[in-house]
Amino acid sequence: MSVIRWGIAGYGWVASAYVAPAFSGLSGARLVAVCDPDPAARARAEGAGLGSAESLEELCARHAIDALYVATPNHLHRPVVERAAALGLHVLCEKPTATSLGAAEAMVAAGARAGRHFATAYDQRFHPAHRRLRDEIAAGRLGTVTAVRIVYACWVDPEWSADNWRIDAGRSGGGALVDLAPHGLDLAAYLLGEEVARAVAFEQRRVQAYEVDDGAVVAACTANGVLVQLHVAYNCPETLPRRRLEVQGTRGLAVATNTMGQTPSGTLDFVDAADGRSHRLPFDTGRSPFVALVGEFGARIATGGPAPDGAHDLHVMRLLETMPCR
Repeated sequence: MSVIRWGIAGYGWVASAYVAPAFSGLSGARLVAVCDPDPAARARAEGAGLGSAESLEELCARHAIDALYVATPNHLHRPVVERAAALGLHVLCEKPTATSLGAAEAMVAAGARAGRHFATAYDQRFHPAHRRLRDEIAAGRLGTVTAVRIVYACWVDPEWSADNWRIDAGRSGGGALVDLAPHGLDLAAYLLGEEVARAVAFEQRRVQAYEVDDGAVVAACTANGVLVQLHVAYNCPETLPRRRLEVQGTRGLAVATNTMGQTPSGTLDFVDAADGRSHRLPFDTGRSPFVALVGEFGARIATGGPAPDGAHDLHVMRLLETMPCR
């Protein structure tokens, strides 16, 4: 398979602003068409030179595609993924994997039955700063890692969009915790090379006037004793500092500022425990995390490599569903 032909299911903000443009940076992939029930979304896709369809069945009937990026509201992940797998498509699905662990298990099983690749699209592990940080940790520059601290906050009020499904519990499965904590749980596991083992959450409904949580803190740890703290929020004004990643070790502290997000921006600094001096660590600020995300998934398909077993995706969902919430 020389060039993988892709479709996108759900052409909202993330898909149109970040996923679709990523294909221009890939030689082995081509974005062919979009399916979305919203006529305005289809019109935007057509304006970008893409084919469009109202349903996945119509998309597959009109355009020969090999893989699908699912960027629908959360409650539609399961039916879209199951149908895509039945149609013989490889699927990369936005996080959270689903609105429940049971739904996520069914999605992983659907891909396995069809012999297709399925994975959750955790874009933060593909940010070039986070990749540089992982390499520094693996090389021992931070010494023994003791803690990971992440702040991933934004402002999402009830009028954020014309149809704000993120604050509708039935469609989203939850608020800031369900939306943003999966990024932190995945990123911590990626940086450390081990899963977060135990977690407890403290939810907040303090500022925004809607039914789901507008903030949460997750306190967690790995089996080897690394402490993990996540602060996620929909109630932080965007003019304030609101995105920060710290990894503490016995030989130094790594601080990534404004890297949590969809663009390859921000800074990465290392503070050496030997003398307290800070050193700026460069990374490729021109490569979108979505280019690497889609490119690496496509490379697995193209080379006929083994499909992901879904264990990590299900582990993150299990943590979200079973962690005590205060």
